[in-house]
Amino acid sequence: MARKSSRQVPYRSASVGSLADPRVWRKGVQYLKRKDPTLARIIRETGQIRFDLDDDHYEAIVGSIIFQQLAGSAAQAILNRFKEVYGGRLPTPREYLATDVGKLRKSGLSPQKISYIKDLAERLEDGRLDLKKMEELSDEEAMSELDAVRGIGRWTAEMFLLFKLGRTDVLPVDDLGLRKAAKRVYRLRKLPSREKFEELAVNWHPYSSISTLYLWKSTEKPEAPAKW
Repeated sequence: MARKSSRQVPYRSASVGSLADPRVWRKGVQYLKRKDPTLARIIRETGQIRFDLDDDHYEAIVGSIIFQQLAGSAAQAILNRFKEVYGGRLPTPREYLATDVGKLRKSGLSPQKISYIKDLAERLEDGRLDLKKMEELSDEEAMSELDAVRGIGRWTAEMFLLFKLGRTDVLPVDDLGLRKAAKRVYRLRKLPSREKFEELAVNWHPYSSISTLYLWKSTEKPEAPAKW
């Protein structure tokens, strides 16, 4: 089971709109350029980043579970075979729960991931989890809802908040690619610890999602996470 991490303090600051709103994005970029000269240089050198939300929340979470701890090509192959069980698409939660485990194993899913997706499907079926209503929740409430699902760890929940909900203050401090980018951009001697990263980001809130995207972009494509 994916390790759950405790969150003893509120999750960042409150969101200030959606990153999919061009006005929010422009305001955030201008804010960061004023607050952090180093980040201002990265923004200037990188140029405009296109940001679009993908509103298929269910597919995003199923994909994230399948991709966990696997190379991208291997995970994509398993995802494709998994979809083939259902005629080339993802199953509805009800369809998944009615599927023989043997068929799921033949697609390449591990017993653990089969159980993770089962827990997700059960929660969606019985109403304990409503992915569309998550858009109405605060960042901390949304993180808590996702954290309750087996197999969803902090990073997956953060990616959901960023790419699916467009929240403005997501800072995945445990993401290796982001830490590598910060080390290079801020000319640090070693990878920043969680505490050091928080210090670097003190002036980014409530727009650290934009900082995150620019730091990923600055490393060029290999360090940016796949959008499921």
